[in-house]
Amino acid sequence: MHNILQKYPKIISAACFFFASNVFAQTLPTAPTPPSINAAALYQQHCASCHGEQRTGLMGPALLPESLERTRAPEVLRVIKEGRQATQMMGFGDLLSGAEIQALADWIRTPVVPAPRWTAADITASRIATPLPAGTPNTPLWQADPMNLFVVVEGGDHHISLLDGDKFEVIKRFPSRFALHGGPKFTQDGRYVFFGSRDGWITKYDLYRLQVVAEVRAGLNMRNVAVSADGQWVMAANYLPHTLALFDADLNLVKTYDTATQDGTSSSRASAVYDATPRNSFVVALKDIPEIWEISYDKNAEPIYDGLVHDYKMKEGISKPGFLNVRRTPLTEPLDDFFFDQSYQHALGATRPRKGDGKPSAQVVNLNARVKVADLPIAGMPHLGSGITFAYKDTTVLASPNLGGGAIDVIDMKNWQTVRTIPTPGAGFFMRSHENTPYAWTDSMMSPTAKDTLTIIDKRTLEPVAQVREPGKTLAHIEFTKDGRYALASVWEMDGAIIVLDARSFKEVKRLPMVKPVGKYNVWNKISRSEGTSH
Repeated sequence: MHNILQKYPKIISAACFFFASNVFAQTLPTAPTPPSINAAALYQQHCASCHGEQRTGLMGPALLPESLERTRAPEVLRVIKEGRQATQMMGFGDLLSGAEIQALADWIRTPVVPAPRWTAADITASRIATPLPAGTPNTPLWQADPMNLFVVVEGGDHHISLLDGDKFEVIKRFPSRFALHGGPKFTQDGRYVFFGSRDGWITKYDLYRLQVVAEVRAGLNMRNVAVSADGQWVMAANYLPHTLALFDADLNLVKTYDTATQDGTSSSRASAVYDATPRNSFVVALKDIPEIWEISYDKNAEPIYDGLVHDYKMKEGISKPGFLNVRRTPLTEPLDDFFFDQSYQHALGATRPRKGDGKPSAQVVNLNARVKVADLPIAGMPHLGSGITFAYKDTTVLASPNLGGGAIDVIDMKNWQTVRTIPTPGAGFFMRSHENTPYAWTDSMMSPTAKDTLTIIDKRTLEPVAQVREPGKTLAHIEFTKDGRYALASVWEMDGAIIVLDARSFKEVKRLPMVKPVGKYNVWNKISRSEGTSH
């Protein structure tokens, strides 16, 4: 792979910028491959020049099991046979037989042996910079409130739309890399946004000048990126390889971290990385080892004491510098899908189903004491990453959708006890609100019978008060305007739309056609850490 990059240093240039094939969702069973067909040879002959000799991606996206875990088998077959319009992906239906196409589709779901590597040298070699000319004005090319801008990710054809949050008009639509994941992250001034793709690419985009200014490939299969509060650091969490990658604001590599236990005997996929703004640090969720990591970007961070200690506050043992090094919090089992209180003192994480009873659970970990302080009384499969907080009576509560059933669990964040379980029509994925509205909105997009329904809950009474439906379609992912007056919902379909709804009357105001708008993100709500928006 490294030799290919040396030979073709501009393979991911603007000409092939963001080439991708439109494949999503779950893998379906396929017919066995006839033994007479050499799928590996077919791949090298027809596919390697665009997707890489080890299937790690070049002009085209990576074709690895990790990258295709949500891919529908029939869609892969269609793309190989027919290609994709307006991309360099040609169709092979006239060159290959149906059995050969099936063999290729099956083969790209098998692991690469030996496992592909992506080193610091590979990361550095992948970087592409297109800086703005000297003297470029520090002003937007468009007339709108920069803080009320929405970034809309259109997953259906891998594009981004920039939406004026006052006029509800598209300012600019441009192509994105394959399968953006984890949500875009903004700098505090709202000028730059960072996108992360499943294929490991980080793109820095100038919202003012409507231009990509830098890109780098942090890994082969990436979960998400986080941007520090001061805008000086960008960190990527990878599934493949088992690493974190730290960059400066211009996407120059600063440091990589192997996501492994301290003795190096076990490694883990990095589930996600979060910016903990009040702590001036990144917090990392690990999929396979029972630890939470915290990496401070505060140059005055306290030293780190690892190993067996009686009390972390007593500073026993030999220390290492706190700046940009790993501070480990040991756990009894891995935690995933984090949520934080507003102070970021507590991390709330979900566990995977236990072997004994097959049930998942959720825990509260104090990041200062580095110890679990509570079990969360949440049944089913809580989706804590899409939880919200809000004031209720004399306390602050957490409300979280549930992937495993039709309910919203509301938890008192003072004593970590259940306040109420609110029934919904079906299992949901996203929940959103805003400090200027008395209502919280949640979807039921994981339900086969209620995926077309949004449920609106009164935060004052914790009772459902209304529904919005899009019959027969998937309706999901609410985001609010800067002032909370309007709620924007996604019709999560190829022939989809963004629906603008009045946040008080729940009536439709406007509809903008979009190609599977999987998410939309308001600049102000994200950088201000609005209590109703995921962080």
